[in-house]
Amino acid sequence: MHGTLNKVTLIGHLGDEVKIHYFEGGNSIARFSIATNEVYINKTTNEKITSTEWHNLVFRNKAAELCEKYLSKGDKIYIEGKIRTRNWQTEDGTTKHTTEIQVTEFIFLSTKKEIDAKSKGIRHTTDDDKFNNFEVPKVSDYDKLNDIPF
Repeated sequence: MHGTLNKVTLIGHLGDEVKIHYFEGGNSIARFSIATNEVYINKTTNEKITSTEWHNLVFRNKAAELCEKYLSKGDKIYIEGKIRTRNWQTEDGTTKHTTEIQVTEFIFLSTKKEIDAKSKGIRHTTDDDKFNNFEVPKVSDYDKLNDIPF
């Protein structure tokens, strides 16, 4: 295989509030980190060990605005993106490096606003709710659906 692939898929919890910066041309960029956990049992001590990794995420434009509007610390999110490394010079001339994930796809899995609403008995409706009472036709009904009436 000659090609390469730079793709990241993560599910994690926000470690802080979303920070967004707006540019003169109307573009925006949001940055925040998420934590992913790995849990395993130490075979020698039978102790449960949790290892946490932090990942710096970058969202652009409309995606950045959606994150600012709906996400807060502790929320769970699914993301797909690409790993990018950035270098820059500080005012004293020191070179700094950071590794970030440029997010290309994302799904909000749970938000504190949603959890708070459920605990208070408030129900938010979504487009998916209209399909809750949808009945899938039986196989024999499909034959009738495919009949051409002329």
